[in-house]
Amino acid sequence: MNRLIALLLVPLAFTAIAADAPEKASMRTKAGLYVDARETHDMLTKPEVREVVLIDVRDPVEVKFTGYTDMTDIHVPWKIIDASRWDEKKQSYGGYVNKNFGDDVKSRLDALGTSKQAHIIFMCRSGSTRSAPAADALFAMGYPNVYSMVDGFEGGKSKDGAHKGARVVDGWKNSELPWGWKLEHDVMYGLK
Repeated sequence: MNRLIALLLVPLAFTAIAADAPEKASMRTKAGLYVDARETHDMLTKPEVREVVLIDVRDPVEVKFTGYTDMTDIHVPWKIIDASRWDEKKQSYGGYVNKNFGDDVKSRLDALGTSKQAHIIFMCRSGSTRSAPAADALFAMGYPNVYSMVDGFEGGKSKDGAHKGARVVDGWKNSELPWGWKLEHDVMYGLK
């Protein structure tokens, strides 16, 4: 009887780790799996959640200047910033989608011995336009348990106060989770 109760409780414990689906369509994924930074940390540190991989999909320069968590297993950018592509409307550098993204991630997952059933979490800056399409790319390759971290590494923007417009709301950095400036050579994109 205890075994049956334990089997019934496992799905309930796991479904507790699930952020709500984002309102913005650009943040939703085909798998429909979402976590926030704290839930991601719980999945990475709780022994009952098996085979969890955290993939940082931010541009390498962004990672260098905004910070990094050493809990990252793989770093492969979804979009690569290109200084020759100035976006006048956004007053910022443009970029392009990494055409090798799926192959690069798959080869890194294979090198880690990751199964297709693993829980794979994608993290970008704010959980918006990079982690969701990255998750969709792997979902299309047959990985069913792909998550978008909805608040990303830096979190959302403050709507008022002294930090209005700054990314100081939630996210990995603002949730008192482990992070710093030191990058790990073997995890970083293009350095193997």
